[in-house]
Amino acid sequence: MKKKVLIIEDNNDIRENVVEILQLAGYEAHEAKNGKAGVELALSHLPDIILCDIMMPELDGYGVLYMLNKNPDTAAIPFIFLTAKAERVDLRKGMEMGADDYLTKPFDDMDLLNAIETRLKKKELQKNFYSKSLDRLNTLIGKNEGLNELKKIIQERKSRQFKKNQVIYYDGDRGTGIYLVISGKIKTIRLAEDGRELMTGIIGCEEYLGVNALLSNEPYTDTATALEDSVVCLIPKDQLEQLLNLYPEVAREFIKLLANDIRDKEEQLMQLAYHSVRKRMAEAMIRLFRQQEEATEGFKITREDLAAMAGMATETVSRTLSDFKDEGLIEKKGSLITLLEPAKLEKMKN
Repeated sequence: MKKKVLIIEDNNDIRENVVEILQLAGYEAHEAKNGKAGVELALSHLPDIILCDIMMPELDGYGVLYMLNKNPDTAAIPFIFLTAKAERVDLRKGMEMGADDYLTKPFDDMDLLNAIETRLKKKELQKNFYSKSLDRLNTLIGKNEGLNELKKIIQERKSRQFKKNQVIYYDGDRGTGIYLVISGKIKTIRLAEDGRELMTGIIGCEEYLGVNALLSNEPYTDTATALEDSVVCLIPKDQLEQLLNLYPEVAREFIKLLANDIRDKEEQLMQLAYHSVRKRMAEAMIRLFRQQEEATEGFKITREDLAAMAGMATETVSRTLSDFKDEGLIEKKGSLITLLEPAKLEKMKN
């Protein structure tokens, strides 16, 4: 079956030339001469990959990427920007929005085909990894019919990559479903009145994000950001609501997740209120240590994220880490922290 490629480009010569190359290479090519038409074609044809110019009438490339990212059906489609050399300074904006790659015009035939093949292969590898991850999924999967139906829904959904520091949703956004983290880590934060961040949670592999907003039918109360390069799967709200209504056992499992989340938040409040700086820092590092997907005693985290997680100033983080290092409890190189004595950190006195 031919792979479908959508080219969105307002320059007729470039667009027609790309279409000709794609057809000769055995692809099914679709073309649009502006961003608005490109979004409509993407929604109706669901291509395997999209090539898109940045500067266009009707809707520019950034607008196209934004519109497609908002739609669960098109959010996971690989997206390559076509850009003139003068626009390269603006590419960071596009990559932060979730673009997968870019080609600088003028480009030759092999540059074009290699970029497409590389992205399609990467998507296939990601799909295989995604399938293996679901096989390992224990949360919410059981012998009951409803739980098997949930697993089927997850398997049919497309995953999406988020680069480090890329926002998944903002505080106040209306939830469109819940996210299953396939790989990586996601942090949730809330802002205090003085602008300081408090990290309310770290969601790791095979865990769910946004359950509270789904069950309460209210907007998100925090902002979710990729703590590292991550892959997530959005399970649409309408499908979940049907499942919750049809199968009580699924609803019970999500209520358990919500209850556990509330318990964790209560524990965090107790720590912030009554634990010393040293104990809060030790507990934060033990939590990160336990969330490692690989058998390693080291993890990477910025000083700012540690401060938000432990509820303290960044200067206090630096001082406490230096003390722990001097005491032989940790080793620190840049953002990499290695726990030398995890048992002692875990038993840190208040």
